[in-house]
Amino acid sequence: RGRGRGRGSGAGDTDMVLILHHILIALFQSYRRGQQGAVKPDSDSTHSAVVQEAEQHASTSAGRDAGSLAVRSVKMCPPGKGKARRSEKDRERGKEGECRCEQQGQNQSLQKNLGKKQQTLESSCAISSYRYSIQEESLLHLASVIDTISLRSVIRDALSTVIPKVESIYTYLLDVKSSRLLCDNPPHEMSNEGRLREAVVTKQRIKCNGLHKTDIQESQMSHLVAPLLNDKHIMILPIMDTDKGAVIGVILVYSGPLHDVDDSCLRILERHISAACKRVRSLHEPLAWSTLRIEHTAATDNEMDFDEQDQKVLQLCGELYDLEATSLQVKIVQYLQRETESMCCCMLVAAEGDGHLFCQVVGEKVLNEEIVFPLSLAHLEQANTTNKVVTVNDITPEQHKKLNSILGFEVVSMLCVPVMCRATGQLVALGCAFNKKAGRHYTVIDEQIIRHCFRFTGTVLTSTMSVQKEQKLKIECQALLQVAKNLFTHLDNVTVLLQEIIQEARNLTNAESCSVFLLEHNNQELVAKVFDGGFVTDESAEFRMPADQGIAGHVATTGEILNIKDAYAHPLFYRGVDDSTGFRTRNILCFPIIDENGEIVGVAELCNKINGPWFTKFDEDLALAFSIYCGISIVHSLLYKKVNEAQYRSHLANEMMMYHMKVTNEEVMKLLQYGIQPLSKISPDFHDFSYTPRSVPLEDTTMAIIGMAEDLGFIADFKIELKTLARFCMMVRRGYRDTPYHNWMHAFSVTHFCYLLCKNLPLSGYLYDLELLALFIACMCHDLDHRGTNNSFQVASKSVLAALYSSEGSVMERHHFAQAIAIVNSEGCNIFETFSRKDYTTVLDLIREIILATDMAHHIKIFPDIQQLVKAYNKNNIKHRNLLLFLMMTTCDLNDQTKGWVTTIRTAELIYKEFFSQGDLEKAMGNRPIEMMDRDKAYVPDLQINFMEHICIPTYDLLKGIFPKADPPYQQVKTNHNEWVRVAPQFTFTGLPSSGNLDFLLKPEITDSVAASPVAPPS
Repeated sequence: RGRGRGRGSGAGDTDMVLILHHILIALFQSYRRGQQGAVKPDSDSTHSAVVQEAEQHASTSAGRDAGSLAVRSVKMCPPGKGKARRSEKDRERGKEGECRCEQQGQNQSLQKNLGKKQQTLESSCAISSYRYSIQEESLLHLASVIDTISLRSVIRDALSTVIPKVESIYTYLLDVKSSRLLCDNPPHEMSNEGRLREAVVTKQRIKCNGLHKTDIQESQMSHLVAPLLNDKHIMILPIMDTDKGAVIGVILVYSGPLHDVDDSCLRILERHISAACKRVRSLHEPLAWSTLRIEHTAATDNEMDFDEQDQKVLQLCGELYDLEATSLQVKIVQYLQRETESMCCCMLVAAEGDGHLFCQVVGEKVLNEEIVFPLSLAHLEQANTTNKVVTVNDITPEQHKKLNSILGFEVVSMLCVPVMCRATGQLVALGCAFNKKAGRHYTVIDEQIIRHCFRFTGTVLTSTMSVQKEQKLKIECQALLQVAKNLFTHLDNVTVLLQEIIQEARNLTNAESCSVFLLEHNNQELVAKVFDGGFVTDESAEFRMPADQGIAGHVATTGEILNIKDAYAHPLFYRGVDDSTGFRTRNILCFPIIDENGEIVGVAELCNKINGPWFTKFDEDLALAFSIYCGISIVHSLLYKKVNEAQYRSHLANEMMMYHMKVTNEEVMKLLQYGIQPLSKISPDFHDFSYTPRSVPLEDTTMAIIGMAEDLGFIADFKIELKTLARFCMMVRRGYRDTPYHNWMHAFSVTHFCYLLCKNLPLSGYLYDLELLALFIACMCHDLDHRGTNNSFQVASKSVLAALYSSEGSVMERHHFAQAIAIVNSEGCNIFETFSRKDYTTVLDLIREIILATDMAHHIKIFPDIQQLVKAYNKNNIKHRNLLLFLMMTTCDLNDQTKGWVTTIRTAELIYKEFFSQGDLEKAMGNRPIEMMDRDKAYVPDLQINFMEHICIPTYDLLKGIFPKADPPYQQVKTNHNEWVRVAPQFTFTGLPSSGNLDFLLKPEITDSVAASPVAPPS
């Protein structure tokens, strides 16, 4: 009542008495609800507490029986002072009560314990009474406060009495004038996002283990960021105006955990705080809710009028619709210049990475080139960490002098206010004002004007700058793509490519000049052949320097980009060139040119940034991206040059080979001077399966090929010119190497067996004539340029053939076909020149597939499909026809096994000589050859028997299954198999005899001895 009387009189006293009356009633009820047991109106509080403790003791398992008795005794016989009034009915029961009291004596020890508990509870009640008195005092203060500053203090005191272990309390109250939630200590406004704003939106109490970084507006509150210690937590209490359903304040409490009793008291206190806030709010309407200044400055007569200033800033924001940051800066600078009454204002934008400040707008003028201001990184750090202004007293005399030269007038007074990005908290710019008019100095009000301006315009400005930066990056990326296109269109000429690199590098970075050095690893030198304006053709005029000297050498050695802002101040720069040429080098950007493998292939050196004081971090990033394109294009250009050189050498080698293989017209005429010789002249049995083609003299084989082609009707049916066929056959013969087995004689015998199949089997019902021609030519060419080694050896030795064909498989077979095509394309050798386009393509495709079928791995793979042909063959099915062609090609390739025993032995000699020669090469390479290639392990009879049982006999058996007339070759293969079985015991060694031949198998004594031995049929 005293406080209320001090604040007002009359009706005010009556209102205050009513308020205090309601407070005391609510306090008394809250205290009683805070106790764990309900207190009866006519009972003493101590007595009720004892009853409650006794009941709790009785609920335990140990004292349930005794406790129940004790509770009844305590209820019936309360201690002296707390006796209740008895009714008439109670007096009539007196005797019964006395009897029960006598029984109490038997539990005397239990009563002593209960007495101790009663004393403890009495002490607790005393403590509660003390807390009650403090809480009562706090509520009385809440009821009496009428101003905002006192309200904040009283709220803190009241909460400290209820909440345990309070560390700090921050009170945000709603300002009536600005509708902002403001805190006084430290002075700041509530963030628009985070936990605090969530409590405002949800209108509910929030408990958490710390705040988000977006909640923290001041560094003094940084200790509240999550996570907190285990015994600490954050509680956010929204203060509600229940009549309007709106939040009029928020309380942030940093304390220990709450107990149930504290929580119930806190809820009551929240209602009293809400009532106090509503009362103070109604007393101050329509005045401002808070006398607090965000900038926390003393109130003066010259204090800024925020209403008027807000209107001006909002009008300025409405004008900030430009898409370019420079246009926005002009409008903001004009506003600051007008409001701060300054001679000149500008904005200094912080560059990323290097800590320098750039300016493009000074006053109302947009500069053509960005200028750098002489504020060092130390000033930026000061502004960033302390958020303090920079004045003319904070810069050095040298910086002051340079600042005067940039602005063009003497700087008397200066005020630079940091502009922070609200999203990242980083400094993005400085708002600067120079020379306040009328010779006055800048005051706190001017600082507030600048801060107030950027509080609203900073987001628009930073967003526009970010968009402009993204647009710039997009343009540069498109430029890089165009650069890549330009570079990769000049891969055929390294010199032109280097000129293109110089031009593109200058355009991208706005450099005055550029030089490109290529690194020669063999002699560790940097070589420059291309300069601005042209290139040198004379090697004596090219510029060479050691790869570890100078700026370019440093970059070539370390692989790091070097951005030199002052060339003459750098220790690696040699200014002798400038002195001799008159060219002045201001700044340099030197970067390595790196290929896709990370290897340095050269160095590019850019000099003198045109539209800026030096090369920026953006130029560095652009140069590094550009260097990758340069490196890849240079490496590919050099590779392209090597490939071209290799192709030229290959063409020369092919020309030389074709020159030696070339068949002259005289040779063709000599061969055909007597016309085509009949095959019967060679041998009457030439068309029999039993005939051995290896008996034909080598010089007669070419005419024999022509004779077979003529006998089969190929020359007449396909209109093949005789001279062309003769030249083709002679070129094919010269295309075979002189290996032991895979030579021209092998090709001739294979072609002869093809002739035998065409003559002795009814192929017209199975294949077309064009397919038979393709088979005949494929037999001639199937082992062209054979090197005496198989596919596995080519891959293991990493030969040129393996490099060309290993990815597709069947290395040698693909090479044989390629050589055949080369011969067909030679002058005067195209035997298919009269074919239609369709037939020409068909016959070449068939030849390729048939030659690839000679790979034994391919034969084994398709063998199950070929077996199905015996059951059902369809000539109209192209797959059936191809499988039959592959089978016939394999039987032709193995035809030596269908001849007599002598031919079989001679063939084995040749085959194993070639095999053992490859095995020796593999041993020399450090590899272990397979058994049949190793002369020290190969047992010839077993190898031959195994080969005939698993390859030859099944193959010819399939041929016989389709064509019964092919039985003679099959029978001869079985006979030779039996011969090998008989002579096997005579082999007491591995490999071949020292003589290199198997003539000892033809001796009469061996033949007679094996003839008497039984022979097991082949499996």
